[in-house]
Amino acid sequence: MAAFSVTATTSPSSCLLQRHRFSTPSFYLHGSPRPQNKKIGIFGPFSFNLRRRTLMCAVNQDAMEAMKDTGETDSLIGVLGETDSHQDGSRTIPKVRNESIEAWSQFAKRASGEWDGFGADFSNEGKAIELPESVVPETYREWEVKVFDWQTQCPTLAEPEERVLQYKSIQLLPTVGCEADAATRYNVDERKVGGENNGLTAFAYQSSGSYVAIWQKKDNLLELEYCLINPQDCESRVRIIQLIDVLNNTEIVLKGIKVYREQWYGPFRNGDQLGGCAIRDSAFASTAPMNASDVTGIWKGSKAVATFGTPNTVSEIFQELFDDKVQNSVRDGDNNILLPKQLWCSLKKSKEGETLSEVGWLLDHGQAITSSCLFSSTAKPQEISIALETRALEYA
Repeated sequence: MAAFSVTATTSPSSCLLQRHRFSTPSFYLHGSPRPQNKKIGIFGPFSFNLRRRTLMCAVNQDAMEAMKDTGETDSLIGVLGETDSHQDGSRTIPKVRNESIEAWSQFAKRASGEWDGFGADFSNEGKAIELPESVVPETYREWEVKVFDWQTQCPTLAEPEERVLQYKSIQLLPTVGCEADAATRYNVDERKVGGENNGLTAFAYQSSGSYVAIWQKKDNLLELEYCLINPQDCESRVRIIQLIDVLNNTEIVLKGIKVYREQWYGPFRNGDQLGGCAIRDSAFASTAPMNASDVTGIWKGSKAVATFGTPNTVSEIFQELFDDKVQNSVRDGDNNILLPKQLWCSLKKSKEGETLSEVGWLLDHGQAITSSCLFSSTAKPQEISIALETRALEYA
């Protein structure tokens, strides 16, 4: 089985983000000619220019020096060297492993809110799947327009004092143009982490707001959900869900893939506010997949890891990701399923009978955020990891 590694660069940076409730962005519509046999998403015939938002990202060198002085380098948690500083500008104090309450509190702040965007289904080979004809507006059918993307909402609330995470994945019926502001819900899938076990078999989180969850569905079907926050833009994330069939409690087979590209639009309001035509992203399913050569090569970094045994209790199901040693990963490009928007995933079985699931998101400047889940020969989760990796110079 190919070795995989995760990523911390030599000088990890922290993303200090101030989120603000968004005012209604200014935008204008450009009408396009009547399309002929074109593949588009829900808002295919239109494009929008939106006011850019401001993010505050900074590298805090004092934090790294503080780690050296105190000898607590290996105790840091969060996104690969993440630190917090006092509001009065005094010396930055690194967060350490035993501050799990603080780690969950930071996770709750960064995961909670209204996440709107687009979602699409893909085959196990990465081919985009059209929406059912019954939900496509008649206008699109008359123009022979193929629709692949749902507009989506994902209102998310993590309780900072109770380790409970609740969210809804909402699919909205496709609409023409800015009728999206009055879109109708087609499907709502509610999930809850913590408290009663609603089919959750494993959950690992990071203070960045990223997480991985394994859900037991009907029969032998598992949903392996990866939620990755962009470390370069803390208001942008992707969720990649692998639909997995477990055969005879030993063989794991990939059945399909779901992809959601989402942006943060404000504090949690339980889905009452819809981005509609003010949405800052666009349909993506029918766009070109990433290039295989962009994945191939040697990647370096340190990964944050959570290990799992027999999940008999909530505490064994629910784990925090802790930083691990620096490793190298070699990706040969084989068996990678290439997806649009610089995304990929894979599911590989080793000679020892273990199965490794991996997803990745290629970022700027030769970096990628990746996540993996290792299953035992009896299809039980053993290890979950998230990493920020840097590609070796000879491949960059």
